[in-house]
Amino acid sequence: MFFRAKAVSLWCLAAASMTSSAAFSPRVVFAQQQVNNKRVNQVCVGGMSSSGTCLVASSPAAALYSRGGSTASLSTTALNSAVVTDKTAAAAPVEIFRKDYQPLPMIVSKINMDFSIHEGKTTVHSELYIEGNPAVNLADGTDKDLVLDGDETAVKLLSITLNEKELEQGKDYILEPGKLILKNPPPKSVLKTTVEIVPEENTQLSGLYNFTTSSGRKVDLQLFSEPDNVHKLQYAMDSLKRSMKWDEDVYGLEYDLDLYNIVAVNSFNMGAMENKGLNVFNTAYVLADQATATDTDFERVEGVIGHEYFHNWTGNRVTCRDWFQLTLKEGLTVFRDQEFSGDMNSKAVNRIENVQALRARQFAEDAGPMSHPIRPESYISMDNFYTSTVYNKGAEIIRMYQTLLGKDGFRKGMDLYFERHDGSAVTCDDFLAAMADANGVDLSQFSLWYSTPGTPVVSYSYEYDQPSKKFKLTLTQESKSDSGPLHIPVSVGLLDKNTGEEVVPTTVLDLKKEKQTFEFENLSGDVVPSILRQFSAPVKLVAASGEQDEEALAFLAARDTDGFNKWEAGQVLFTNLIFQVMDGKDKTASKTWDFVKEAFGRTLNDYDSKDYSIVAYALNLPTESTLAELVDVVDPIAIHKSRGNVKRSLAREFHDDLLKRYKALTDAMSSGEFKVDAESIGQRRLRNICMDYLCSIRETPQEQIAAAALAKNHYESATCMTDKVAALNCLASMDGEGASARDEIIECFYDEAEGDALVLNKWFSIQAMADLPDILDRVKALKAHPDFTLKNPNRCRSLVGAFSMNSAFHDETGAGYRFIREVLEELDPLNPQISSRLAGSLITWKKYDEERGLLMKAELEKLSKLKPISDDMFEIVSRGLK
Repeated sequence: MFFRAKAVSLWCLAAASMTSSAAFSPRVVFAQQQVNNKRVNQVCVGGMSSSGTCLVASSPAAALYSRGGSTASLSTTALNSAVVTDKTAAAAPVEIFRKDYQPLPMIVSKINMDFSIHEGKTTVHSELYIEGNPAVNLADGTDKDLVLDGDETAVKLLSITLNEKELEQGKDYILEPGKLILKNPPPKSVLKTTVEIVPEENTQLSGLYNFTTSSGRKVDLQLFSEPDNVHKLQYAMDSLKRSMKWDEDVYGLEYDLDLYNIVAVNSFNMGAMENKGLNVFNTAYVLADQATATDTDFERVEGVIGHEYFHNWTGNRVTCRDWFQLTLKEGLTVFRDQEFSGDMNSKAVNRIENVQALRARQFAEDAGPMSHPIRPESYISMDNFYTSTVYNKGAEIIRMYQTLLGKDGFRKGMDLYFERHDGSAVTCDDFLAAMADANGVDLSQFSLWYSTPGTPVVSYSYEYDQPSKKFKLTLTQESKSDSGPLHIPVSVGLLDKNTGEEVVPTTVLDLKKEKQTFEFENLSGDVVPSILRQFSAPVKLVAASGEQDEEALAFLAARDTDGFNKWEAGQVLFTNLIFQVMDGKDKTASKTWDFVKEAFGRTLNDYDSKDYSIVAYALNLPTESTLAELVDVVDPIAIHKSRGNVKRSLAREFHDDLLKRYKALTDAMSSGEFKVDAESIGQRRLRNICMDYLCSIRETPQEQIAAAALAKNHYESATCMTDKVAALNCLASMDGEGASARDEIIECFYDEAEGDALVLNKWFSIQAMADLPDILDRVKALKAHPDFTLKNPNRCRSLVGAFSMNSAFHDETGAGYRFIREVLEELDPLNPQISSRLAGSLITWKKYDEERGLLMKAELEKLSKLKPISDDMFEIVSRGLK
């Protein structure tokens, strides 16, 4: 699992001086802080907004936030490793609460930095201009110490002066684990530090390491990578230009500097960081070409490039007052990049993909021990709250504003937000106020979304009264809100039950009570409701009776005019059938099977539709993670087997139709050039889905030979990485008579990678996800492979993270859990951010059957006894054991 923007260290270069581009003047922009895997202090500096709000901030350590802090962070130097003990001697982790926020008494209004980079040593000279905060009225005797936080491992402090006077440790300043305390500096001071750091030894991997605008101003766009990867930068450059143009067209937002840089870094924890004018990117979200990137990779590059660019306004020019407001910039910017991606490609496909991701990750987060509202109330390590809840659910809350206010109303709110707060550090409440004031509406009840954890459940029932020609829809909500019902926008359309004609177009219903009935009058006949169109709210929709009307679902799967709900109806039918198989029922005697066959066959043989991706998604079964969220007690092996059973049954039932469609698409694509557009991506996606179904039929030796031959030929005739990966995914799980083809293509893929890091990541992850009886032994062997290292986050996730999503991870012996725990013990000293995220695979133990749950819990208890243990890991494990 990845998060596309991370602001933990050198997060806002020029945000430190959002009112003046001259206030921050680094000469060289590159720094990382870690030496010999020991944590040390780090000076973390920021700036001040035009309103007097302090932007001094750092990584989220306790000292700064005990006084109040904000988010525009710049972690630049590290101080005196000699005085910082290891974790065993460090103070116990401290939980930080939003209610304790206070403005800082001192601010850093200006920063000058000079980086001198040499092999094995980098010297950093910093000048911090310190002032009293005019927004804080300090009484006599009030503590005026300036506390500078840090969370990196760093090196040698060469010098520290205040107003040109050399400072004495213990008298003028105090060094403690995680902070430097400057004792009572004068109201106007200049703090100068010189340190040495060794970026090459940073394993935590956080830190700093021509387009013409609508007004006619030219902006230089520059992308940087290692020389061998320069030819893979063009798509990122094109995506950047599209995102700049889109932001001007949709929101009237123009880029404000004359230079925009992107640097691709191979070893990086997150997706990217939006440093003003200098975005630092994980190579996985910058590099893409036909030979090495799948269609999904291209889509991610476009989305993440857009995301970081959009942060220029929603994150940098208007930033967050404190860490608790993180969703203010991340949720809003995820929404903006989703809208951008939808406009560049297919809106319906984009919406389906976003909801799939939300249900697979965020719903699971809501149901586990890390459940939290989009604006958390407390944290120990803020790293752990770069979550799907803050990002993806946060984006859904922003989307609800647009659903309630309409696109024009939402734009009015955005305009007022920027008018009021450009150059300021603000809160989620400020954003809500701008939306409300711009549209003259009361959004006080809607504000409860910011403080409510968990996934609300909306149940429905309906009836049509022929004599009165009225249709009544009753909606009931359940949530974890402590302050009454939520304000939930529910988009509904009504379709004529006989003709399929849309008799009531999409209408937004305001569900504001625990139970409400909505009436539709003057209907000439019975109707079928299409509820929660476009997934208008992040809720679970269930029938009040407990059982869905499958006839109505089949009707919607065939005729709904809303693309999302048409897909959703088919998914519900698939889900019902899979659970029937899991319960031991004979699917061939089920009416659900008849509905599924009807929907599947109609979709597969719809040659008129040119939205091939929608067709492909309509044929694809719900993921195992999605299915797991729909049961109270999860048996992952049973889900895996039942889903596979339904998949094979459909493949056998429609074998000839699948093969016909596969061949037709192969012929249609044979002479065309490679393109990354909606139609071409959709054709490849649909063809690969057909192959995947066909290759699932391999119960007899003859079937194994046929499946292997199809996938092998698909691989060998592939002209792009998308098709190679699709073929290898099929082959990787083949055993018996297909084993030789599997091993041959796995070796071939490795050789063709020629050491390309991103391609090798695919090679590791595909094998880690394979459905083979000896998969754990294979994963252990891959961990010992010379190309594997825990020090590279992408490589670590590609193997260890991928295996944790394999149903075999949940083998009843608990061997998979032990393996993950052993890896985490090795990983935590190297990279706490990655170790804590991978630990998330164990903390949902309460959702599983008792035997598995106790095995998972036992491994968590062993992790809790680690010495030393990072704050990141400590928080995840302790929450998991609560």
